[in-house]
Amino acid sequence: MTSNIPQAVRERVEKLRVEINHHRYLYHVLDRPEISDAALDSLKHELQSLENQYPDLITADSPTQRVGGQPLSKFVKITHSKPMLSLVDVFSPDELSDWQQRIANIIPIRKIESDGYFAELKMDGLAINLHYKNGLLFSAATRGDGRIGEDVTNNIKTIEAIPLSLRRESKYYHQAMASDFEIRGEIFMTKKVFNALNRQLTTEGKTILANPRNAAAGSIRQLDPKITASRQLSFIAYEIITDLGQTTHEEEHAIAADLGFKIIEENKRCQSIAELVSFHRYWTEHRESLPYQIDGMVVVVNNEKVREMLGSVGKAPRGMIAYKFPAEQVTTVVEDIIVQVGRTGTLTPVAILKPISLAGSVVGRATLHNQDEIERKDIRIGDTVIIQKAGDVIPEVVSVVTGLRPAKTQPWQMPSEIDGEKVVRKAGEAAHKLVNTNLRSIKIRQLTHFVGKSGFDIDGLGPKIITKLYDEKLITNGVDIFRLNLDDILPLERFAEKSAKNIIAAIEAAKTIDLSRFVNALGIPMVGEETAYDLSTHFGNIDKLRQSSLEDYIAVYGIGERVAESIANYFSDENNQHLLDGLIKEGVVINNPERATKDGPLKGQIFVFTGSMQQLTRQEAEEEVRKLGGNASSSVSKNTNYVVAGEEPGSKYDKALRLSVPIISETDFIKLIKRH
Repeated sequence: MTSNIPQAVRERVEKLRVEINHHRYLYHVLDRPEISDAALDSLKHELQSLENQYPDLITADSPTQRVGGQPLSKFVKITHSKPMLSLVDVFSPDELSDWQQRIANIIPIRKIESDGYFAELKMDGLAINLHYKNGLLFSAATRGDGRIGEDVTNNIKTIEAIPLSLRRESKYYHQAMASDFEIRGEIFMTKKVFNALNRQLTTEGKTILANPRNAAAGSIRQLDPKITASRQLSFIAYEIITDLGQTTHEEEHAIAADLGFKIIEENKRCQSIAELVSFHRYWTEHRESLPYQIDGMVVVVNNEKVREMLGSVGKAPRGMIAYKFPAEQVTTVVEDIIVQVGRTGTLTPVAILKPISLAGSVVGRATLHNQDEIERKDIRIGDTVIIQKAGDVIPEVVSVVTGLRPAKTQPWQMPSEIDGEKVVRKAGEAAHKLVNTNLRSIKIRQLTHFVGKSGFDIDGLGPKIITKLYDEKLITNGVDIFRLNLDDILPLERFAEKSAKNIIAAIEAAKTIDLSRFVNALGIPMVGEETAYDLSTHFGNIDKLRQSSLEDYIAVYGIGERVAESIANYFSDENNQHLLDGLIKEGVVINNPERATKDGPLKGQIFVFTGSMQQLTRQEAEEEVRKLGGNASSSVSKNTNYVVAGEEPGSKYDKALRLSVPIISETDFIKLIKRH
């Protein structure tokens, strides 16, 4: 019982925790250890012994709780309070200057450079979001798709550089403890640890790891936290999500350090593009001196308010950019060029390469994009080519070493037909497509996408099984998948009763799905995960989405006319409507988003914002419109009800004048929403 614990023991345990956390902070955050590892281990052992003797003294943030618990069967999902966006990459000073010019077209350069830029060394690791409640680590999640990640809290607790509780000595402690504090950073493995791990794997006769980034990512995704603990991972913080009064990104790093997190001391505030280029050039030459790998630097508009006003485009924030180091390049031979058929019938030529190691992994293929790209670079089968990865998952062909070209090679041409189906290319489009989208290969790709992780996420239904089911005429569309039963699968070759039952159970479990993933699973041309999410939050439910008009789709923020036309065409197709009805009939339950646009006094009205807002950020203004049932669009059309003009409005203002769309000020807009 708690009451039977001697006071002296209580005091000793509390002092041990304070002392151990103090030395953990010195060692893993400040890199200034005061005592030996053996001495620190002795303190931990004493604490562990006392907690074993008096289990009621164990707390969630005790240093002894870093490794524990049973291995998980799988990771559960966590929805991020704020999306974890990706960054656009640039590779040259000119591209960096172009980025500055693009954002200067939105907000005056004097405001952007009021606090300069913050240059951060770009750690080559795994992004993670940490959530603290009442000052204690509550959860940790991977980036995932940017909106939903995997809960890896048990594994994160094994990393000594991540505090289980915020540093009480920090002047920000009480403010952070009073809120749901969130901070983001990078999990990484030092070069020293990576090399030692590979030596150990070699001794054990196991496959070595390709690079420290893959090693860190793989370690975090171990279901057993004890394996993660053995990998000696570390962590640096780079972004505070919670508002603690910070006005610059540079200040975020200082606050993070004060709260007990490790930051990169080499990061630097730069006033100009020239200073950023100089900083980049220095670390291009000196990066090998660092104990960890970096692949460039992140450039951030330092002023928090200005960066927020810049907003984002797609999955990338406008106010941040990744200025990468020059891409790694190697030469290899193009052994063949094949054509990949996409789920919408789009054809993509792919180079099959003589396998070669590039940027820490073995590369065997590279996308060639389209016929125009092949002709521009004059890529032929048999050519020796220069390829680069440049941070991309799929490498690209940079150029051909024409001096090594074999005799009698011929220019490559897109086939006029595939599997007996005609290949066409519409005027003004770069892509070749198949006219008949009912082709077997396309149907299989569509079905594979339908059950994939960004769709219904049905365990066990990979491309091979989907192909088997399709060829056996058991499935032709998504509805058929939910009609499958055990008797359909058992007779198929290589299916044991257990595996067949597992698939049926997975199909049943997948019947409940979020609206955004449901929309993405449909495979609407030009609609990916981001657009599916925007559609789901805008319309709120599938009935409203499927029954809307072209104008309604255009009114969705971030959706242009071509995408809107594709959505309208999809839902006007009778076969697609039957598919939707069939899925609902088979028991599919769609969870509507919590933040869906509601009915309200501004229902049906479309607002467009242009120029710099002073009292609200653009995102806040658009959210106010949606709360009242209206739509916030990124483009002006004759259907726009109001254009809200801030300081230094752009081309949207001019278009509103031409179309006689009412233009109101930010003050008038605030008065309008307050009336409702």
